[in-house]
Amino acid sequence: MPRILRIFNRMIVGGPVLNATYLTYYLAPEFETLMVSGPREPQEADASFLAEKFGIQLRIIPEMGRTIDPWSDLQALRRLRQIIREFRPDIVHTHAAKPGALGRLAAAAMGVPVVVHTYHGHVFHSYFNTWKTKLAIGVERWLARKTDAIIAISEQQQKELVDVFRIAPPAKFRQIKLGIDLDKFGQDQLVKRSLFRNQYGVQEEELAIGIIGRLVPVKNHVLFLDGIQYLLQHSHRKIKAFIVGDGESCAAIQLAAKERGIRFSRAADNAHPYPLVFTSWRRDVDVVMAGLDIVTLTSFNEGTPVSLIEAQAAGKPIVSTRVGGIADIVQEGVTALLADVADGGAFCRQLTTLVTDDALRKKMGMQSRELVIERFGYQRLISETADLYRQLLNQKAPHVSVSKEKYTHPRLELVEP
Repeated sequence: MPRILRIFNRMIVGGPVLNATYLTYYLAPEFETLMVSGPREPQEADASFLAEKFGIQLRIIPEMGRTIDPWSDLQALRRLRQIIREFRPDIVHTHAAKPGALGRLAAAAMGVPVVVHTYHGHVFHSYFNTWKTKLAIGVERWLARKTDAIIAISEQQQKELVDVFRIAPPAKFRQIKLGIDLDKFGQDQLVKRSLFRNQYGVQEEELAIGIIGRLVPVKNHVLFLDGIQYLLQHSHRKIKAFIVGDGESCAAIQLAAKERGIRFSRAADNAHPYPLVFTSWRRDVDVVMAGLDIVTLTSFNEGTPVSLIEAQAAGKPIVSTRVGGIADIVQEGVTALLADVADGGAFCRQLTTLVTDDALRKKMGMQSRELVIERFGYQRLISETADLYRQLLNQKAPHVSVSKEKYTHPRLELVEP
């Protein structure tokens, strides 16, 4: 049985962890996987329950933190080499930037036959200053030479990595889109909608508009606030806005709301009479989606945002910035209205269009679900990844016994508690 060491950044709620968990759980028993993660930060939503619930082997390396720290990173590298020595994987598959660097260095040093890396996003713009960005690109180009296959999760992302940043030649890339269990977003929607809206006092005639994700600078929540402020000042339609998530920028976003005259409540408040609610993290994203009428995204930079896939699975229309892989997961003008990230006025106008046009909002929502179910179901993710592993093992480690049959049997639904 081939062994896979899967290394990713932090066991927190989000697309990368779902991706790693699905692969680990559904590829068994054909592939035995050990997952290794760094520690989560205090404000991040813990997703370790996924590993516990499904009996997945998980090791946490405390030194593999989010920020660059030479001493801690060196200790993390030593820990990874020790884990490779003990586990003896046939494949090391890394996810995201820091685990991708340390994991690939450790794999190369220990002579692991196959090395795979997945870009869930990238840090080549909107994260660092110019010299740090150039350094990151140079390091990634060097690491690519130690990698047998690089997975991009969208067509646009692959174009950027190959043509703009020249990380590696096209032949080294494979495009494998995210795969998610989307069934729950179409189930019991009326019941879930009532639960969410009753909890926050959303009236029947009010439109609920939400943004879901980490509260960090790259997510550009100020643009969301600008959109809400514009609606409150220029639209006669009653609205209630929701910022779902938490993170290092929470206090700054709340200050920005105050500066715009947008009153808000927080998750711990007993009542929610104001036009904006900070809900903090919620695990029941299917309930949140059912309660919303419009889902937004305002990021400066994105890979494949899970929140927009889930929104479409729930039949919700979208207003988003036109960045990263977003154009690969929505149909502009059909399931989503997009605006250039530098054009705040366009974002406000697109949001106003959906708020004021009931027929368009309903039509776009109805067209959303069919698009994503086929393209982003987890069965395709498992099948395509298993095929890639099998191909690479046959090329690089022919002594490892692998099945000759195409992977076709996801076993159970993976449902978050």
